[in-house]
Amino acid sequence: APSIGCEARFSDRVLANRFLYHMRDPRRGEIIVFTTPPAARIKCGAGGTFVKRLVGLPGETVQVRLRNGNGYVFINGRPLREPYVQKRRRASSQAFGPYKVKPGTYFMMGDNRSQSCDSRMWGTVPRANLIGKVFATYWPPNRISLH
Repeated sequence: APSIGCEARFSDRVLANRFLYHMRDPRRGEIIVFTTPPAARIKCGAGGTFVKRLVGLPGETVQVRLRNGNGYVFINGRPLREPYVQKRRRASSQAFGPYKVKPGTYFMMGDNRSQSCDSRMWGTVPRANLIGKVFATYWPPNRISLH
C-alpha cells in the first residue's frame, strides 16, 4: 500500500513508454516509473517500483526553500515553476539542500510534497533504474487520465 497522503492506491495501473529513454534523455517534469535505490526500502519502508516526477537533472543543484511554511523547489538557485503541485500539498514541507545531482542520476519527487518519500530521503535514481515515462493512468476508473 502507498504511504499516507499518497493519491495513488495499491491497485492503480499506469502505462509507461519503456522505449522513449533509448531515444532521448528524460526531461524535467515527466512522471517516471523506476526501480528504487536500496536506500528507499530503509528510509521509506518500501522499495521496488515507484512512480515520481523528475525534478532535478544531472549536474543541477536542487533545493527546497520554505515560504510561509510551504516548500518551493529551486534549481540552480532559480524557482521551479510547478503548476502540477497543489498549494495544499506544499504545506508542512521541510527545507532541503542544496543538493548537487550527480552525473547519470535524477532527482525525483512526489507531487504531494509534504507526504512523499522521495529523493530528499533516499538520494538520486541512476539512469539505468528508469523504466519509462508514464503516459496514462487506466485504473481505477475515477483516476483515468493521460499525462
